Amino acid sequence: MKIFTQKLFLQIDNSPLIIFRILLGLLLFIESFGSILTGWVKNNLITPRILFPFIGFEWLHPLPGYGMYFYFALMAILGLFVMIGYRYKASLFCFLLLWTAQYLMQKTSYNNHYYFLILICFIMLFLPANAYCSFDSKRNKRLKSLFMPQWCSYVLMLQIAILYFYATIAKLYPDWLDGTFTRLLYSNKTNFPVIGKYFTEKWFYLPIAYLGILFDGLVVPLLLWKKTRTIALIANIIFHLSNSLILQVGIFPYFALSFVVFFYPPETIRRIFFRNRPTLQPYIDNVNFKGINVLKYLFIPYFMIQIFLPLRHWLIEGDVFWTEEGHRLSWRMMLRKRSGYPIQFLIIDKKTGKEVKNTYSKNNLSISFSLDHLLTEKQKNKINTSPDVIWQMAQYIKKDFKQKGIDVAVYADCWVSINNHPYKRLINEKTDLANVKWNYFTHSPWIILYEDYRK
Repeated sequence: MKIFTQKLFLQIDNSPLIIFRILLGLLLFIESFGSILTGWVKNNLITPRILFPFIGFEWLHPLPGYGMYFYFALMAILGLFVMIGYRYKASLFCFLLLWTAQYLMQKTSYNNHYYFLILICFIMLFLPANAYCSFDSKRNKRLKSLFMPQWCSYVLMLQIAILYFYATIAKLYPDWLDGTFTRLLYSNKTNFPVIGKYFTEKWFYLPIAYLGILFDGLVVPLLLWKKTRTIALIANIIFHLSNSLILQVGIFPYFALSFVVFFYPPETIRRIFFRNRPTLQPYIDNVNFKGINVLKYLFIPYFMIQIFLPLRHWLIEGDVFWTEEGHRLSWRMMLRKRSGYPIQFLIIDKKTGKEVKNTYSKNNLSISFSLDHLLTEKQKNKINTSPDVIWQMAQYIKKDFKQKGIDVAVYADCWVSINNHPYKRLINEKTDLANVKWNYFTHSPWIILYEDYRK
């Protein structure tokens, strides 16, 4: 145990952590400012008349008017502050709060790397990433250091390892193993120059499926072993850059690539990025195991959650590919294509027993309800296939009519297909969704189960 503790607290060159902070800050800036330039902020937080937040966070709302542009611009500035190490911890903490809030207030554009950013920013709050090459270390000489305890590298390596491990496990299902999903994934990219015409050929999409499994499953072990590290680096570059160019998955490929710095010896990273720094010899500080309480009381519980959270869907009845229960926060990335017929809501006035049409007249009051009027195209696509969003829409309808003095029951006619398999009914059409509670940790019985959704 003593040897293990000494290894964790071995003082090593902090070059990997410093360059990672710089790359992280740059990516935070690009993600935040890019969200404005690409129209993401407008399409997801300004244009929609209603939002679908994570259940339990309905109290979070976008700033009015064009306030979300200033919100994201502030996050971009905070990203630059992180990059240059200016009031690093305060800047990163503020970014983390703002990013987490906007993440929780809308899930129409859910993306795993948005969640991953939250986790990494949280971890980096507790690491001495501003001890060198930062405004903070120039202002406060006592802060400046060329060393860090080795556990700083280990926690980030463990986090990326967990991501890849569960991404590998999630791919071990029939539609991935027979190439069904990779064929669908690449079929929309056939206009890609030169090689796009081959994307729907079996000799292309089937090997891609197995290469995806091999990459996710082996990249971390190969990076850990000195003899295969360079091969793993080349595979990393090819894999992530091809995903970026062909699939256009945002900053995640570059974010994932940045973790490579922790798998190389710190001296190697120093020679590449900080040539003017002196060569350092690792040493053991037997007197002061700085950060031991952070490891004991923060990171051990944190990683226990990270290890078990992606497993929760195994405790929930039904196939997660169909029910979506336990899907989010589980590294189930780019695994399936969900499509659905336009959902139909049946709204019944509980007092009269009559259906509320798009225009419903009561006491000379005309009450209108229309999904086309309320939702963006992206939201309509989401509501056609996602049980939690359907439930939230039913709650919205109930609340809307209650404000008009009408108590309603809401039923949904919803048919869904996974990976172009036959359409099946997703929601029990006899369940009043406006009057059932959402189950956070167990199966919601109004989501219909099938032994095999593919048939």
